[in-house]
Amino acid sequence: MDDPTTAVVLAGGDIVDPDVIEDLPHDGFNVAADSGLDQALALGLEVDLIVGDMDSVSAEALSAYRDTPLELHPTDKDHTDLELALRAAIRMGVDRIIIVGGSGGRLDHFLANALLVSSVDFAEVDVEWLTGDARLHVIHGTSRLHCAPGRTISLLAVHGPARGIRTEGLKWELENEDLLPGATRGVSNIFEQPVATVSVRQGTLLAIMTGDMSV
Repeated sequence: MDDPTTAVVLAGGDIVDPDVIEDLPHDGFNVAADSGLDQALALGLEVDLIVGDMDSVSAEALSAYRDTPLELHPTDKDHTDLELALRAAIRMGVDRIIIVGGSGGRLDHFLANALLVSSVDFAEVDVEWLTGDARLHVIHGTSRLHCAPGRTISLLAVHGPARGIRTEGLKWELENEDLLPGATRGVSNIFEQPVATVSVRQGTLLAIMTGDMSV
C-alpha cells in the first residue's frame, strides 16, 4: 500500500448504517479495534490491521479475517482497544482519522470515547467520528463542516475552555466568543448554509451533527 493519508478505525458497539461506506475513502488504512472487526465484516470492508485483546470479537469475524495482521494486547491493560487502534493509526503517519461505530449503548463508553477522540494527543490529525445517527468533528483550529441546511449542530468545549470561537453559516453566530466545559450555550444551533466554518483560537471544540447530513 502507498502511504495512506487517511485511516479508518472501526470500533465495536453499534453496527452503523451501511450507507456510511459512501463517506469512507477507498485508499485508506483500515484498522479494526477488537469487535470493530465485526463492524468491518458487516460493512464488507477490507482490514489492514486488527488491534486489541480480542475478548469481544466474534469467531465468524476472526475466521473471515484470519490472514490479517494482528496487534494483540493483554486483557489487563491500561488503554481501551479503541485508543490502541487510534495510536496504531497515528503511527502510520496519516493526517486524517475517521472512526466508525463505538457508542454501543453504554453511556460510560460513549463519554470516554468522546473525550478520547478529542484528546490533545490527536490534535495533529483531523478526527471525525461516525456513530449511530451522529457525525462528530474535533476542532482544534478551523474546520469546514458540510451538512444540509436546517440540520442541528452542537458545539461543546472539551478538556478546558474553548476561546475565540468564530462561526459562519449557522443561525446563531459566534464572534470571537468563549465556551466553557459544561456550558450549554453551544447546544442545538442550526445550519443556514450547506457549509459552515467553525474556528477556535485556543482549546478544543467537539462539533456534533445529528440526523441526515446530506447536502
